[in-house]
Amino acid sequence: MPDQLFVKVCGLKTERDVDAAVEAGVDAIGFVFADSPRRVDVSTAIRLVRRLPPQVVPVGVFRNQSVTDVRSLANLTGVRAVQLHGREDRRHFTALGGEGWTLIRGTHYREPAPRCGQMGEDILLLDAPTPGAGVPWNWTRKVLPPPGSTWLLAGGLTPDNVADSIEATRPWGVDVSSGIESTRGVKDPHLIEKFVKAVRATSGEGGT
Repeated sequence: MPDQLFVKVCGLKTERDVDAAVEAGVDAIGFVFADSPRRVDVSTAIRLVRRLPPQVVPVGVFRNQSVTDVRSLANLTGVRAVQLHGREDRRHFTALGGEGWTLIRGTHYREPAPRCGQMGEDILLLDAPTPGAGVPWNWTRKVLPPPGSTWLLAGGLTPDNVADSIEATRPWGVDVSSGIESTRGVKDPHLIEKFVKAVRATSGEGGT
């Protein structure tokens, strides 16, 4: 387990935002290749991935795309992790396993709660019961993955509520996208910095 919580910021599209995230001390940056206002094209992704220092993991985010397309885009852009955030099943993870990428499964909360590794993933990203809404959900009344699980809490996180969410859920890490935006799809460097500072101000012992 890491000494501090793993922080992933997602949906970055510009050099300014990537530089702000690196300066703030994030652990991973997600580049969206699925249909979204945060989507980046291949040439932009290549440029931004090359801009990252070795300690920051570039993540390719995909949704309901073929294994062939995922593999091609991941190889072209140089991402080191692949996040599947749609209806993909174990066959997708099996097909992409063993190729050197860290595999992240993005899924929404349901009961019983998903567990890391069920589909062959390395990291579980647990989104709100209504994914993509960008609003906080009631973590305190949910049965979440047990301590020690390699999972990221997502869904409606902001600089103002992330500390409380960590205290309530004890995740291995957190993931944020809309909570660090000034308008939909447009990141705010100040909010990126504020979010990471709020996470680092916690005990850093989530998931242990």
